Amino acid sequence: MLVTAGDDRRIITSGGGTSWQNVVLFLVARYFGLDEAMRLAKVRLLDWHQGGQLSFSSVSCPRRDEDRIIASCQHWIAENYAAPSPVAAMMWLSGLTERTFKRRFTKATGMPPIDYVHTLRLEQAQTLLETTRITVEAVANEVGYEDTTFFRRLFRRRVGPAPREYRARVGALCTGLREAART
Repeated sequence: MLVTAGDDRRIITSGGGTSWQNVVLFLVARYFGLDEAMRLAKVRLLDWHQGGQLSFSSVSCPRRDEDRIIASCQHWIAENYAAPSPVAAMMWLSGLTERTFKRRFTKATGMPPIDYVHTLRLEQAQTLLETTRITVEAVANEVGYEDTTFFRRLFRRRVGPAPREYRARVGALCTGLREAART
């Protein structure tokens, strides 16, 4: 998909309809570093050579400060997403009844509290899979899931590939970009 030649590998060619994306990632990795190329790949949903793009899309949680009680719960959960029973803890922190809390949280964020927690946990899981070599079971536990099977199913449903496949895909991207950065 990508061929370099010449002195200092200055001639870069590619083939295929979207392989220009590989050239862009290659150049960014070479001149701005691997971290910047990885960030660009995720922001622009670019994949290195193969596979779909769902695993590179962001699943970030919206933050709005119009409702101060809910905003304080959002700030708390951002630091405590792995806590046991996080929705119950936020509800207790808010001082609201369950029904009122869930209604206001959903109105403020656009998603029910448990979905918000899952989204935060999965974002952190993606980061751990990208940056560490710890087992999938350890990743699940680290982000707050005791049931690894549930974590795998949820990860696959929300992110696309299974956690191991995600790590392999991102690993291929990292390998390609590392090679580009060395040249």
